[in-house]
Amino acid sequence: MAPITTDNCEFECESSVETSIGTTIENSVAVSAGSGSGSNTHASRTNEQSNEVYLSEGQEHEQEQEDVPLEQMPWEAPGKQGLYDPQNEHEACGVGFIVAIDGKRSHKILRDAQTLSERMNHRGACACDNDTGDGAGVLASIPHGLYAKALSKEGITLPDLGDYATGIFYLDEAQHSAAEKEFNDLAQSLGLEVIAWRTVPSSQQAIGVVARKSEPLSRQVFVRRPEGSDEKDFQRKVFVLRKRASHELAKQGRRFYICSLSDRTVVYKGLFTSDQLWDYYTDLKNPEFETYLALVHTRFSTNTFPSWERAHPLRVLAHNGEINTLRGNVNLMKAREGVMESEAFGEQLKKLYPVVEPNLSDSGSFDCVLEFITMASDRSLPESVMTMVPEAWQNDKTMPQEKRDFYQWAACVMEPWDGPALISFTDGRYIGAVLDRNGLRPSRFYVTKENVLVMASEVGVYDVDPSQVTLKSRLKPGRMLLVDTKEKKLIQDIELKQHISKSRPHSEWLQQKMITLDEIRNANMLNALPVEDLSLLPASQRGIFDPRLSLFGYTTETVNMLLIPMFKNKKEALGSMGNDSPLACLSNFQPVAYEYFKQLFAQVTNPPIDPFREKVVMSMQCPLGPEANLLQPSAQQVHRIWLTNPILSIPDTQLLKRNTHRGWKTKVLDITFQFSDGVPGYLECIERVCREGYNAAQAGYQLIVISDRNAGSNGMTAVSALLALGALHHHLIETLQRMKVGIIVETAEAREVHHICVLLGYGADAICPYLAFELAQALRDDGVIGHEVTDKQIYAAYAQAIDTGIAKVMAKMGISTLQSYKSAQIFEAVGLGIDLVAKCFRGTQSRIGGVTLEILAKEGLERYQLTYCKISPDTRILRNPGHYHWRHGGEAHINEPSSIGSLQEAAVSKNLDAFEAFKKTTLDSVKKCALRGQLEFVSDRQKIDLSEVEPASEIVKRFATGAMSFGSISLEAHQTLAVTMNRIGGKSNTGEGGEDSDRYLNQDPNHSRRSAIKQVASGRFGVTASYLANADDLQIKMAQGAKPGEGGELPGYKVTKDIAKTRKSVPGVGLISPPPHHDIYSIEDLAELIYDLKCSNPNARISVKLVSEVGVGVVASGVAKGKAEHIVISGHDGGTGASSWTGIKNAGMPWELGIAETHQVLVLNNLRSRVPGLVVIPPAMTALETA
Repeated sequence: MAPITTDNCEFECESSVETSIGTTIENSVAVSAGSGSGSNTHASRTNEQSNEVYLSEGQEHEQEQEDVPLEQMPWEAPGKQGLYDPQNEHEACGVGFIVAIDGKRSHKILRDAQTLSERMNHRGACACDNDTGDGAGVLASIPHGLYAKALSKEGITLPDLGDYATGIFYLDEAQHSAAEKEFNDLAQSLGLEVIAWRTVPSSQQAIGVVARKSEPLSRQVFVRRPEGSDEKDFQRKVFVLRKRASHELAKQGRRFYICSLSDRTVVYKGLFTSDQLWDYYTDLKNPEFETYLALVHTRFSTNTFPSWERAHPLRVLAHNGEINTLRGNVNLMKAREGVMESEAFGEQLKKLYPVVEPNLSDSGSFDCVLEFITMASDRSLPESVMTMVPEAWQNDKTMPQEKRDFYQWAACVMEPWDGPALISFTDGRYIGAVLDRNGLRPSRFYVTKENVLVMASEVGVYDVDPSQVTLKSRLKPGRMLLVDTKEKKLIQDIELKQHISKSRPHSEWLQQKMITLDEIRNANMLNALPVEDLSLLPASQRGIFDPRLSLFGYTTETVNMLLIPMFKNKKEALGSMGNDSPLACLSNFQPVAYEYFKQLFAQVTNPPIDPFREKVVMSMQCPLGPEANLLQPSAQQVHRIWLTNPILSIPDTQLLKRNTHRGWKTKVLDITFQFSDGVPGYLECIERVCREGYNAAQAGYQLIVISDRNAGSNGMTAVSALLALGALHHHLIETLQRMKVGIIVETAEAREVHHICVLLGYGADAICPYLAFELAQALRDDGVIGHEVTDKQIYAAYAQAIDTGIAKVMAKMGISTLQSYKSAQIFEAVGLGIDLVAKCFRGTQSRIGGVTLEILAKEGLERYQLTYCKISPDTRILRNPGHYHWRHGGEAHINEPSSIGSLQEAAVSKNLDAFEAFKKTTLDSVKKCALRGQLEFVSDRQKIDLSEVEPASEIVKRFATGAMSFGSISLEAHQTLAVTMNRIGGKSNTGEGGEDSDRYLNQDPNHSRRSAIKQVASGRFGVTASYLANADDLQIKMAQGAKPGEGGELPGYKVTKDIAKTRKSVPGVGLISPPPHHDIYSIEDLAELIYDLKCSNPNARISVKLVSEVGVGVVASGVAKGKAEHIVISGHDGGTGASSWTGIKNAGMPWELGIAETHQVLVLNNLRSRVPGLVVIPPAMTALETA
């Protein structure tokens, strides 16, 4: 077992807490007439304070309106600061429920739920005081008897069960009276009557020090059902009351949060470990608390800023997992406000917006939308869940047609909320669970002879005699488990979905309304326009000499290394050895806007998926065109164009631009302007596109095409298609017009997989990269591509290559469907200014600031000038600035030839002058390429005497080699590194290829070939008990810097006899590891692996290797709470044997940002002392920058 490290923060926390730690609030009741204003602080409550119930009548507002405080309130988590941003928080959890299928109430259900909860304690986590949980809670049916008895002691008669709603509020002592009065007034305005308020009895001594500091005043409200109101009408009125109260009563400096408000269920939750929950709320100990269902949850937040409010269960669900597409889901939900109408709510619907309340986690956002859809439409709760979390239906040929048609209809209604998830849900009648389409969360369930169903995220949480079990099973990917307590039956997935699929004529709607490209082609067969014959153009205007290539930033490397392999081989070309070229913001060669974006990827908190071996769950199919009203199921919802992939050919794009089939019409927005208008013309063009797009949506156009076709002719140049798209997309979202139109991008600018991904991520529904197609046609005519290749084959080859590339990019983030990926903004920007991001890429992280829209406009104009203004004869030839391979006079590279030559000479000849030359050129290259090169040393400080500095012999003991496996490099090189590091007292790393036992057993101390750091990765190559036992460090490789989110591959011809022996494999058989640690689906799984490795070698230090990206500090906090003792942060520029160029060039962030964020967040969490080892892995050459 790893020793438990205690932070000093434990004592700091205690010193700031008043002496009322042992306070217990007694369960007594008082009428509001004798109540005080509640001005004392919550921390100083005394034993005399009672469990008061306040009648709503006669209650006076005694508190003056206070000035809005600016300081952080005690219950608020830290806001954005430094490199920490709370929106990067993640969570993973344990979840389970127990339900009497026949709806019979008993106290035993609650006690069994307690057992479930406490046995999932390891699924939660503790804060820096080691005594405050990340959150735990229970959702149960209303214990009417308990509440009626508590209120009756004060002469208050509670109506019959079902004739009132109740819920617990988190308030603060200072303002709770005012908040309650405002709530009462709001309820009255909606035709509802508040019966009473009650302080929920609790025991403060049951919780940890950190939890006490932010402990709320828990108040419970009871709301009477109006006479003559039916059940559904009352539920909707209560929903409106809670939603409006959340929007209107929450104010700066006031704590106001509603855990739940329902006529069926009540939620008890807070900042607990799962065992503290049952001691804190004394209601839960009361034998009169009888329920027929109980849903429990324990939370592991990967940041230690969880809060009472963020604990689960939420209003209708408890969630174990992560929604990877959250930003897009939330953006599009806001956009739907422009097209939604509800018969149930009428004009009141607008007062329920925004549907997703601000500052919520992914689970909280999902909960808001699920509850909203169920309440505002005629869908049942299970159907709403099916809509938001569909099965992998697109490639399942065995699925019944009716169910396929339901899912296709649902896809036209809403994009999937995609990510690894076990979602348990209930509205008091139904209780169930659904698993994501990949099945990346565990879920098992039992049904007993007592007619009780128990579901949990793992086995062993509930004891039951096997002879009493009538059914034992597990949830499968995409499947749903449901109990209907009203009908008193367990409904299996097949029966449930068959019933929902047949509830409406989905198949008929699809046949009547769905549009395909083939249908549009057939409708326009007689009036199709001829495609321009490029072969008639002069040689100086076509192929590699087409001036538009230079205008849009193409290079010879773009053509030869990226595009030609895509057209020839139908897949993206591979690269190797990492990326040492400058960041886009440091480039001297007018980079296009796409190059400022880095792809995000999954690590630790959820797994990447394998786009090849899990291809069955992935899909590129998407609907195109306006969305109809989400809340009214109808045939109009499928009146959209169904695309099999997002790439449109040139003829198809021309068809859609003038399509009038079925009454559709398309507006083409020209994104070009006169070059002579300069930078102001560039900026005005973007504004014009936003105006014209808004007007088109208002005028009833179904499609918008933004096109730069006119660029290069008559003095016209183009705005970046990405900037125009991003600005238009967000403008339409803000004006609630986005769902009324589909957006097609016709551009010469996009050509690479990464470009297409960025366009899709920022709002494009389909893309026509026409210049890439025209180039391929010209290359075919010139013999570079086979003459026999037709235009259709060119389109198909490119589309297939792009599809494969997009799938790999999505898979890095654990996303399965393109429909979910679109508009999800799964990127971080490096070097874009705040104003530019706010206008075109709202919600995207850009932590170091950078270039403005004016600078990008200027660089775009420079490309036009270089191309058409005939500055030099050289500009007639396509440039090769050397983005991929170093070229003299081109882009700087950190590893440039003169540096390598100087280093070799210095090493071989011991030439100090050569070493000085190496140092100078290397540092100069770093200044041109990397963030750290922009920093300057402070020069005015007093010099430190050399005697106070550690000798070099001690400094080198902290050196460690990169993780290069035997197989990626030769055995001689691998062993030489190990011997060298052992001699100087440093550490070498095995990489993920294992290490033969003769290297670490019986070694000569002066010539030891043993690697001190032994790596464990997903392939488990060469990992044995002996291998683990003979290590100083055991390093868990969660991601690789050069290709985060991707796995490694060693071709069979490279697997020699020695390599096969070391890796416990067979010579000649290729070795493929899936994306690193594909078996680690959550932070809890990593914590379990850390524990297992510590058991295998108690003396080893457990290290976790992460890759820099936004939020890596938050992930590192979770890793620290998982008991890792050492964290490695790798940068985006590491080396690799082979990967697609998209992964090498466009995924991961500079390690400078990663190490800074990780340190800041660990300190902010008071966890830094748990991780004394925090290191980076820079590229091999830059490790010598300190020389």
